[in-house]
Amino acid sequence: MSYRRLIPSLAERDITEAALWYERQQSGLGEKFLQQVDAAIGRVLENPFAYPIIRRRHEMRRVLTRQFPYRIFYSLEGDTVVIHAVLHASRSERALDERV
Repeated sequence: MSYRRLIPSLAERDITEAALWYERQQSGLGEKFLQQVDAAIGRVLENPFAYPIIRRRHEMRRVLTRQFPYRIFYSLEGDTVVIHAVLHASRSERALDERV
């Protein structure tokens, strides 16, 4: 089965803000961050059931990025992977409560 991705505006903002922060730290690092997020989402699209359910409500799952301490939270709605949040590992998961 082929899966589509949907990244609502709040999750898109998570990604953009993090990329801009990394870019301010070092030129090119923001682009590397974006590549890692895209790669992690790509892994999810290949097999969305490979990652653990971390919240039973809405069957929220999580995939980790490589090289950057970020967690991508998603759920499945039919054939669509919905990215709810992209959060730094030090941030609380409470941000998810208002997004689903």
